[in-house]
Amino acid sequence: MGGTQRESFLYATPTLLGRDCVRSYAVVLVLVAAACFGAATPVSKWLLEDLSPFQLAGILYSGAAIGVLPSLWKESSHRPLSQVDRQNGWRLAAAILCGGILGPVFLLLGLQLASAASVALWLTLEMATTAILGHFLFRDQLGGFGWLAAGMMFFASILLSWGEGFAGIQAGLWVVMACLCWGLDNHLTALIDGLRPSQVTFWKGGVAGFVNLSIGWVLQPWQASGLTVISALGIGIFSYGISLVLYITAAQNLGATRSQLLFSTAPYFGIGLATLFLGESISPQQLISMSLFAISTGLLFQDRHQHEHEHSAIEHEHWHRHNDGHHEHVHPELPASVHHRHWHQHRSLTHSHTHIPDLHHRHSHT
Repeated sequence: MGGTQRESFLYATPTLLGRDCVRSYAVVLVLVAAACFGAATPVSKWLLEDLSPFQLAGILYSGAAIGVLPSLWKESSHRPLSQVDRQNGWRLAAAILCGGILGPVFLLLGLQLASAASVALWLTLEMATTAILGHFLFRDQLGGFGWLAAGMMFFASILLSWGEGFAGIQAGLWVVMACLCWGLDNHLTALIDGLRPSQVTFWKGGVAGFVNLSIGWVLQPWQASGLTVISALGIGIFSYGISLVLYITAAQNLGATRSQLLFSTAPYFGIGLATLFLGESISPQQLISMSLFAISTGLLFQDRHQHEHEHSAIEHEHWHRHNDGHHEHVHPELPASVHHRHWHQHRSLTHSHTHIPDLHHRHSHT
């Protein structure tokens, strides 16, 4: 089986966590990721005064690549990109294009035309696009409670937008396009195996940062000060680097749709920061929507399904433990509850248990 890689840096589940705590740990990761990402919108509005959307997007994602360097450094081993199979290679390339190059540029184009609060609220639509794409394209199933939660969150986003008034049709369309790109990115990154979350984030940030910076350099002269660039890199490190590592890890345990339902709280962290540091008031619509999001989150964790399903034989690499009913290979030196990762094989298996759409449960169900 080869050597195993045990827990390290931000994205590994601590060895003290037992089987029943893994899901809660993933929830914490998503919420921390949402807080980091939510802070990016109000700060980016300020940075756009000196940088074009392409320039800022390039710096933000370059910061994302820098942000995961400590994680890559701490890892004792990793699978080289050249050894990743073609299917996962295409997934990574598509994630870079959608989530790293197009998504942030579309968002920043909208942010130029509308207020930071309006754009932050519109970003709740990313949840809806992820759920819709998951249902129709990626076999990411939701039960009755899950769809009810998604519907309530969608209604909350409409209520918020209604309260903001007309902020520009063009700006709204740019943000919707960004949400579609990130919806695709959410599913693609959740399906990538053979690469660690830090590797995915590094390649996404490095490639997307270089491409967008190059385009930005050609389209508009560079006018930003050193302080602006450092500030943008800092936001990129935390909001697009560390945040992405945390999100990818959680999505591989919870599934993209459920992770995105929780990650859709990011705009509310942005609203909170705007209230604390910019003196903006919270409207009644925002308070009602926040309550709906809290109720929806509770409903989300009541959404489970169980049926007999078949797993085909497969070889891949990802974080796993040996008490989950899917990993039967033996490591005498490791307790069954310890999370670790290495390249491993699965035999064909048919069984029934409560499950969520993680790496091992991407099947249609009627």
